[in-house]
Amino acid sequence: MVHGKPFVVDGKRMNDTNDLVALVGSRICHDLISPLGAIGNGIELMLLGGSEDSPEMALVRESLENASGRIRFFRIAFGAAQSGHGVRAAEITSALEDAGRKAMIDWRVPGDCPRPETKLAFLLTACCESAMPFGGTITVNEAGGIWSVTGRAERMKISPDDWAHLTGKGGELTPAKVHFGLVLPEVQAQRRKLGVEVTDTRLHLTF
Repeated sequence: MVHGKPFVVDGKRMNDTNDLVALVGSRICHDLISPLGAIGNGIELMLLGGSEDSPEMALVRESLENASGRIRFFRIAFGAAQSGHGVRAAEITSALEDAGRKAMIDWRVPGDCPRPETKLAFLLTACCESAMPFGGTITVNEAGGIWSVTGRAERMKISPDDWAHLTGKGGELTPAKVHFGLVLPEVQAQRRKLGVEVTDTRLHLTF
């Protein structure tokens, strides 16, 4: 809503601030992907031109790859997700290739996926990651139209206030935990029901 009225973007009627947040996310990620790619091309040209592949250069290259992976992940998780649009399997794989993650993400949904469901799965994956700073595995499945995101780890850092946002009962959000606040509006927009099971070593989220 803008001053209490719906607004229109590319012919699509936007109904609430969650739509606007998604458009901002898409714009930021879109504008950052190109310069990151240009930096990567520059590094490759330097190496082809005879520059030494030093430990410092390897660190820059690794950091760039991690940043690019994060931006691609954020573009799906925080960007616009119009119904009827899909995400290519290669795009999903690329978005999950961030080597800097503590937890391993095991995406078991084959082929291209609907963008709205992929967006929600990515948001829930981010929620699991926040609770798994010591590592673990996050598995994403889909069967019969029901999606599940399951995180397993020997040690977790569970904040009840964070997870309360998934039921609309959370308190103040911080920038680092904004994904928790975006889950419920997205669930409601997709007219789905969210299931949440949280234990000391396992997180099981379904929609």
